[in-house]
Amino acid sequence: MTHEFKKIVEDALIANNNGVKTVLASVVALDGSSYRRPGVRMLVLENGNMVGAVSGGCVEKEILLQAETVFKTNVSKIMTYDGRYRLGCEGVLYILLERFNPDDKFIDRFSKSLKNRNTFEITSYFIKKVGVWAGIGSHVKIDDEVFSISGRSNKKDTSLSVFKQNMPPCFKLVIIGAEHDAVQLCKYAALTGWEVVIVSGTSESKSIQNFPGAHEFFAVSAEQMSVTLIDHQTAMVLMTHNFANDLRYLVALKNTNPSYIGLLGPARRREDLLSQFIEYCPDISHEFLDIIHGPAGINIGSETPQEIAISIMAEILAVTRNQELMSLSQKRGRIHIED
Repeated sequence: MTHEFKKIVEDALIANNNGVKTVLASVVALDGSSYRRPGVRMLVLENGNMVGAVSGGCVEKEILLQAETVFKTNVSKIMTYDGRYRLGCEGVLYILLERFNPDDKFIDRFSKSLKNRNTFEITSYFIKKVGVWAGIGSHVKIDDEVFSISGRSNKKDTSLSVFKQNMPPCFKLVIIGAEHDAVQLCKYAALTGWEVVIVSGTSESKSIQNFPGAHEFFAVSAEQMSVTLIDHQTAMVLMTHNFANDLRYLVALKNTNPSYIGLLGPARRREDLLSQFIEYCPDISHEFLDIIHGPAGINIGSETPQEIAISIMAEILAVTRNQELMSLSQKRGRIHIED
């Protein structure tokens, strides 16, 4: 959810700079089931525009109406939405509405935290009752400093309920390759909210303009590629369509710790690639080899570059969230991952 909160902060900053007030709506508790779970947020602008969503669409209209009093009074409030009779989700949402008005220091620290790929924490204080209550509101902890979302006091009230959420770095996809299929994977990953980094060979006549949605673009050799910001919130896909280049980039990754490495091509190509890789890196750990998946993607009958992109992204999500691949119609119990 980090990328959603990042988008909210960015759009709130633009709105505030244009003199448009904003209200943050956070789902802080849930009785029963719902389309999305506690921790999801959206931004309401005083001009009626909205950024993000907390449901499939019905709840947002009620949030827009309820936010009017927060714009007028600058006082936080709790609202509920009972979806049992309107959404069919059999759940009651408890939603915290508060002005989004953090100070400039928060914006600076938040931007640096994202850039350095650090984890931060959001804590919301609330009561599971409709109305205005003293002390309710959200705070963001970055390193050891706490910032108020509404710009009000950071004083904690121990009598209030607490919803706390750790926010890891934005999920990042590094695509090594610059052919047409890489463009499609970039588009779909960016649409999902992932930060997409393109690594192109030095001989490719490409730029970031060729990759809609890309966060960064580097035309570097495997030996020149920086790996300092590759962490466990990072997935890699090798798709240069050149065996020797894929091997060189894989060797360059040997001391990194991504959550997933995908290889394009048939199983025979994977075996040949890994065989030569182990020759170059005989001390490579089993843990590193276990995160290599090839052919990349799940079996959905993909034919087109767009379908292949969907297949690869589905496998990345399943692997990084430790999920067994299956049809949801065959899954017992809750759809969402248990906390």
